[in-house]
Amino acid sequence: MGESGISGLVRSWVGGWVVSRGAAEPVDEPWGWTVDVGQSAQVARHVLPEPTEPDVRKLVAATTAPGTWLKVFTDDDTVRPWLGPGWRFDVPGYLMTVPLAAGAPVVPAGYTLTTWERGGVVRALVRTGAGHFAARGQLGLAGAVAVADQIETAPAHRRRGLGSVVMRALEDAGHRSGAETGFLVATPEGKALYSTLGWTLRATMASLYYAPDAPDAPEPTEPAAV
Repeated sequence: MGESGISGLVRSWVGGWVVSRGAAEPVDEPWGWTVDVGQSAQVARHVLPEPTEPDVRKLVAATTAPGTWLKVFTDDDTVRPWLGPGWRFDVPGYLMTVPLAAGAPVVPAGYTLTTWERGGVVRALVRTGAGHFAARGQLGLAGAVAVADQIETAPAHRRRGLGSVVMRALEDAGHRSGAETGFLVATPEGKALYSTLGWTLRATMASLYYAPDAPDAPEPTEPAAV
């Protein structure tokens, strides 16, 4: 597909995500891309924008390393019969986009917002007046694309509009950097927030990992963007 199709959209997201995480450059594969992440819980990920059963089954059969992830752009129920023992589902993801525009957020009373850029990554941090952590997020810059990532609000500070503050700050920073389109993959909880902020749902993503010796799935570590 062209850049407007699902493969082009997913490739744009991957390009900004690797900047945000400091991961290796994506390696082209017949079915998508492989990314070396280099973390104990996520050694590498395979991204399949248009998955087929033979491709997924081949990857599953070839996987022996715990911490290998599959990001498959279909729903959980579709991919579930294609898996083997040891594969576990994380929460579903939702690829979303937004046209970037200027506009500084209004920070609620009692909080401060700090933003900075280093190495192609913009970070936004919200703290209380006493300096306590309240919310954060980051943005991987990749030319015309900016990928929002690792959006988090502390439990004690939720439902106060701080997630919106972080997102508006990141969108504004992305626009000022010259990026035109924001991308992210949201969790179910994050999807609701981003929809209210004007983000458009483009595709559903099944997220799964190989952990043959783990009795239970880990708690999601990225509550709003993955």
